[in-house]
Amino acid sequence: MGFFWWWKCRDGPRTGNPRGPHGAGWAGPTTLLCVYGFCSMMRPIEPFMTEFLSGPDKNLTTSQLTRQVYPVVTYSNILLLVPVLLVTDWLRYKPVIVVQALCNLLSFLLLLLSPRGDAACARGAFFVYSLGSVADVAYISYIYSLVPPRRYQRVTGYVRGALLLGYAAGATLGQLLVSVFAVALCRLFAVSVASLAAALAVALFLPMPKRSLYKRGMRGDSGKDAVADAEEGPGCSVGPCRQAWARSLRAVRWAGRASQRLAADCSTCYSSVAVAFFCIWFAAGRCGFYQVASYVQVLWLDQQPQHNFTAYNGAVDALATLSGSAASLAVGHISLDWAVWGEVFLGGFTALISGALFLMNLTDSIWVSYACYALFKALYMQLTTVCTFQIAKSLRLECYALVFGLNSFLGTVLQTALTGVVINTRSLRLTLSSQFLIYAAFFGVLALLFVVRGVYVVLKTKHSSQENQAERDNQLPEVTPRPF
Repeated sequence: MGFFWWWKCRDGPRTGNPRGPHGAGWAGPTTLLCVYGFCSMMRPIEPFMTEFLSGPDKNLTTSQLTRQVYPVVTYSNILLLVPVLLVTDWLRYKPVIVVQALCNLLSFLLLLLSPRGDAACARGAFFVYSLGSVADVAYISYIYSLVPPRRYQRVTGYVRGALLLGYAAGATLGQLLVSVFAVALCRLFAVSVASLAAALAVALFLPMPKRSLYKRGMRGDSGKDAVADAEEGPGCSVGPCRQAWARSLRAVRWAGRASQRLAADCSTCYSSVAVAFFCIWFAAGRCGFYQVASYVQVLWLDQQPQHNFTAYNGAVDALATLSGSAASLAVGHISLDWAVWGEVFLGGFTALISGALFLMNLTDSIWVSYACYALFKALYMQLTTVCTFQIAKSLRLECYALVFGLNSFLGTVLQTALTGVVINTRSLRLTLSSQFLIYAAFFGVLALLFVVRGVYVVLKTKHSSQENQAERDNQLPEVTPRPF
């Protein structure tokens, strides 16, 4: 299950039932969704997945993992993301969340029960896992369909915090069990399966929204119009036939209105150059982050000392997640004119990300690599937060799933292309360190783009302010001195 790292929402109009569509209040559904998010991310085996799969339990080689197993998630995401995005709103979120929980549980069970050395079974498990990961958009969008708009900002913080807390708790628990109690990795896998089973049970008790979020404001035709449409049908004089004809016409007309609104929303949201640049960073940063996160454990396995070394992957992941959460919260309190300095901020810190990845490529010390990855993840979470609330300023609340889903899809397309070139190109056969050098160069190009864009925006704004000041000075009335 991937991450959508956004924290702030734009308050919508103060309308709607303050107790939500079900009249049962917003606290209950929010609490259930937070418990689901925590359990779904509380997976102690996650930081040690590569070590488990390449160890005696599954006996897969690092070459099989990097070139046959892990790329399945990337290639599957690009096939599954668009269909899932299209049906999420139509199914009203809960069924997608249940399917996500079921896929997460099934994928871990397949990995746990698969035979040793069976790469095909591992690929199947990761394909099922990818189906769950593309359903992330339903997790955030679900709660918006149940709570009044004035609660959006608060509940977004709750459900995002539950994800981060669950991931940090799972990584911490995994590290404690491995380094302190010397628990076998297969038992960490069993704990993860139990947590995912609890998440599935909670998902079944989530209340079903009465209507989808995107259909608000796109009410169907009135009953009279439907009857009139039915009367125009081809000889339908029988009641059930007329009703079926009316329903078909309403469905076709709603699909037409929905398509027009989707196109209009996309045109509106991406018409601003500034918003488009923040969307570019969101998509490209997501691509780079998940590419690094997918293969960093393989790099650490290669950098580990050969004898009597206890891996601290869980501690590093937990520290990086908590640091990134703190940085994301802190950036919301920075007093900065983001419209002017936002691109410079992104470019400068993206350069630090590039430097951290470049150092991971150069070093042979796993401790330096651990520190660089913690810095990389914390900075990514912070910068994604900046992009998220800058993009959100221009969106209606109903468009969050659409725009962030499209940005995620673009990021997946980029990641697929990067995986095809770096991982699966037979003629290149790049080593792990060379792959991370390419990732560092990827973020370096992104940093250069945003620094250049940011400097241009700052100079343009400064020039415009000077011209406006000069124009105001010229418009001041002349003061004639009075004679004494």
